[in-house]
Amino acid sequence: MAISVFDLFKVGIGPSSSHTVGPMRAAATFAQTLREQGLLEQVSRVEVRLYGSLSATGVGHATDRATLLGLMGEWPDQIEPQRIEPLIKQLLDTQVLQLDGRHPVAFACDRDLLLLDESLPYHPNAMTLEASSASKLLLQQTYYSVGGGFIVEAGQLASGDGNVDQSVQLPYDFSSAAQLLALCKQHKLRVSELMMANERAWRTEADVRSGLLELWRVMRECVDNGLRNEGVLPGGLKVKRRAAKLHRSLQELGKPNVIGSTLGALEWVNLFALAVNEENAAGGRMVTAPTNGAAGIIPAVLHYYMKFNPDACDSDVVDFLLSAAAVGILCKKNASISGAEVGCQGEVGSACSMAAAGLAEVLGATPMQLENAAEIALEHNLGLTCDPVGGLVQVPCIERNAIAAVKAINAVQMALRGDGEHFISLDRVIRTMRDTGADMHANYKETSRGGLAVAFVEC
Repeated sequence: MAISVFDLFKVGIGPSSSHTVGPMRAAATFAQTLREQGLLEQVSRVEVRLYGSLSATGVGHATDRATLLGLMGEWPDQIEPQRIEPLIKQLLDTQVLQLDGRHPVAFACDRDLLLLDESLPYHPNAMTLEASSASKLLLQQTYYSVGGGFIVEAGQLASGDGNVDQSVQLPYDFSSAAQLLALCKQHKLRVSELMMANERAWRTEADVRSGLLELWRVMRECVDNGLRNEGVLPGGLKVKRRAAKLHRSLQELGKPNVIGSTLGALEWVNLFALAVNEENAAGGRMVTAPTNGAAGIIPAVLHYYMKFNPDACDSDVVDFLLSAAAVGILCKKNASISGAEVGCQGEVGSACSMAAAGLAEVLGATPMQLENAAEIALEHNLGLTCDPVGGLVQVPCIERNAIAAVKAINAVQMALRGDGEHFISLDRVIRTMRDTGADMHANYKETSRGGLAVAFVEC
């Protein structure tokens, strides 16, 4: 299975890659299929059935709204966030769905959008879409949102992930960290160089670089929006946005924080992570990295490097993201980046490990040191549960990104003090994440039925 850096990093909207971006892509794909098969004008009814985690926390994660937007022909990487509320309001007011943005269909959410207390066997994030005429079923499709905005159609299960091109042959294909290190050693390549060679199987190097810099632009814009916007996050918990106030206080300091310049710098790391995840929680535009729930970690660490290294340049951004993606590929291939499947260790843990790999690369780490940094970062997120209060990507998700960003930097510092030799390999830690996720009770996997999600409720 060939996975590109652009499969892991995608422009989307908040608050969740698996619950918002994935379902919107699935619904948009469904509407597109109706149009391409010449069935669109025959549709008189559409029914949406959400299962498992998509049902349990779907409303808090905006799965219902995202699915409706997708059926309207909207895509998460293209829709302007400010258009979302008017589109949803129009549908609720008129009870008419503009299918694929052009064909009106009567649609009542309480009748046609069902939240079901059952799960399908392949993955906890499942949804079935049906389109019917007055006399017959026209199209039915079940989709699985498997994390990071990836979707798989039920018919694609036998052939693997439908989001990646199975026909692409990579010059340096790898499915384990051991293989990655061996290839780097054999061909005398850095991790970013090997990844760039693989990316050229899909597109030119110039296109890879421009694409990654565009992702970096969206990341920066997301941070800027998070530093500017204030108020209370939507959803009912009344969580106050903190990034703008923290930004003002850091700007007012005429010198490094009195407790030391290193810790002062880490306050900026916290700030960048909070800014991204507050924007995500508000439904803003961001980059899945590799998921929405963990979207603040990689931008925060990359911002940290770019802000505090006077020699930083665009090439560092490219190398950082390529190296981070190498670890993300390993996590996706050998475990999961879906909180509904393995808990938050799969989201925040993977992102922390990816961020550590990216930072290690631009700081001159050897491939072995990079693998060590990624291993340290992931190892100390093992067992992390996904238990969002109120089904919202706010508590503990926003702060968790800030903590993981700092953890990634510390992992790199520890790895760079060594020669790359260490006791537990990254491959073993990834397998442990997979096994731990399999053992984890469903209450702790993005259902809001355990952990902090229920501890918050006072009886």
